[in-house]
Amino acid sequence: MRYPQGGGLTAERQQFREELRLKAAERFAQGESNSLIVKDLRVSVRSVQRWRQMWDEGGPRALQSQGPASLPRLSEKQFAQLEAELAKGPAAHGWEDQRWTLARIKTVIGRRFHLTYTIQGVRKMLVRNGWSCQVPARRAMERDDEAVAGWVKEVWPCAEGSRRPVEPGSSSKTKPDSP
Repeated sequence: MRYPQGGGLTAERQQFREELRLKAAERFAQGESNSLIVKDLRVSVRSVQRWRQMWDEGGPRALQSQGPASLPRLSEKQFAQLEAELAKGPAAHGWEDQRWTLARIKTVIGRRFHLTYTIQGVRKMLVRNGWSCQVPARRAMERDDEAVAGWVKEVWPCAEGSRRPVEPGSSSKTKPDSP
């Protein structure tokens, strides 16, 4: 399965699952019981029940693969264009701050490609194409990195050194020095 790349099944896995359904269809035609098919094909009882119902209604054709549930609405070329637009930053598209949100990306898709997506559809499309949600590091504009580095180098070791030294001790509260 391609979950790390955003979900869905690979073509090979889709083919394998279709073959399982068609094997089940052959066995339905022979009159075999669901429990025997479950055991031999190593699938769930519910799957075989669902397949049998589909087979009863439409024959073996009903068990053939219907393809992916939905095709991506943006082509690879269009997604590359979207990435280029996102690389320009939100300010280039009229927003004051430098923060991309799903709603803003949805708006850019609508303006650029004249397509409407839901917020969740935008999220799924981005994840499918290797993007991840990240929260920007929040730092003050006035932050002085040199002063922070100096504090970490000089002050922090003094604060850290004030701990008790680690020594072997006793688990007895009443006899701390017992042998």
